[in-house]
Amino acid sequence: MNYINRAMEDTFLRLSKEFPALLLTGPRQVGKTTMLQKLAREENNGRRYVTLDDLTERQMAKNDPKMFFQIHKPPVLIDEVQYAPELFGYIKIHIDQHHRPGDFWMTGSQVFRLMDGVQESLAGRVCLLHMSPMSQAEICGTATTPFVLDFEQLSQRIKERRPVDTPALYERIFQGGMPALISKQYTDRGAVYSSYISTYIDRDVKEISGAIDSLRFMEFITAAAALSGQMLNYKTISDAAGIDQVTAKKWVGILERLGIVFFLYPYSNNMLKRMVTRPKLYFYDCGLVAYLTKWSNSDTLMNGSMSGAILENFVVSEIVKSYQNCGRQAFIYYYRDRDTKEIDILMEDSGKLHPMEVKKTATPQSQLTRVFKVIDKADLKRGTGAVLCTTDRLSAFDSQNLIVPIWGI
Repeated sequence: MNYINRAMEDTFLRLSKEFPALLLTGPRQVGKTTMLQKLAREENNGRRYVTLDDLTERQMAKNDPKMFFQIHKPPVLIDEVQYAPELFGYIKIHIDQHHRPGDFWMTGSQVFRLMDGVQESLAGRVCLLHMSPMSQAEICGTATTPFVLDFEQLSQRIKERRPVDTPALYERIFQGGMPALISKQYTDRGAVYSSYISTYIDRDVKEISGAIDSLRFMEFITAAAALSGQMLNYKTISDAAGIDQVTAKKWVGILERLGIVFFLYPYSNNMLKRMVTRPKLYFYDCGLVAYLTKWSNSDTLMNGSMSGAILENFVVSEIVKSYQNCGRQAFIYYYRDRDTKEIDILMEDSGKLHPMEVKKTATPQSQLTRVFKVIDKADLKRGTGAVLCTTDRLSAFDSQNLIVPIWGI
């Protein structure tokens, strides 16, 4: 398998020189361990590696953490650390006694379970990072910087990318961002996603939730994928999967905990009235969405009923990844009021709100930006807006509204 450089490498190494412990979370099979093992080899300082997927190591970590660290002395890379939160107290003691940067590298596949343990035991001592399936920039081998609506920065960003037409863009969406597929380790996309669901997602869900009906859960995650890029509706999901809404809510929470999905919340403040309150649901990997919703190829996806929603999912996830891979958080929301006025994305940056619409068109019209004025009553000033679309170049309607090609995100 050919290793593909990850955008987070430089960020991780920089922070490893400052923090005594780093925790890299994210779903299984996105490349967390592969990246850290590669960095450890290049570091060449004798860093030990241990995975808590190994039941013997897990048992020792849980029952005798002191002995565990006598065997696996820092610097150490601990894989799947969520299985032994008992280690965190001993890590804290070691850090307080020695405070050597980079002593503990850890990975975990259950995000919020880890956050609870880390925040209780290692507050102020650990740097938290999140890895998602591969971004466009990583797949294309170009530099990663946080996406901002600045014409000069976008111009530079786009110079480094190769333009793609709409069919090629949907091929990227259809293919997804799993490293095993991008690196050509495996070429059967359907087999990879089928195995991913049955081997990893289904297993992890059972570990978190106990015994579940696997077929029922498959119906649930398929129903959730069909709603990607839309407001979260537990009734729709529960009806489609034949489960009650309480179970649907619980299972969506588990998908979030596993790093499979995330939410975009509505932007609101006291000046903006009549706002909806439900979040919108997004998947980190659009290839998984396309697989679950049974699109046979990228052409049928591009011309099908989900083409707009999955394009929006792709754009939002790419923006989020551009920040994650730099160790930063993207402050993005959406706007929708009870008069059905909607803005797909609102980005808060440098004290301004930047509105964005996502459209499957190569020739957007300026009327698309009229809705942006609804946020003029917000507590923050409206900044540069944009239509993110399938155009082949960066341009603008006027000084305040850009036309940005999605392949340049």
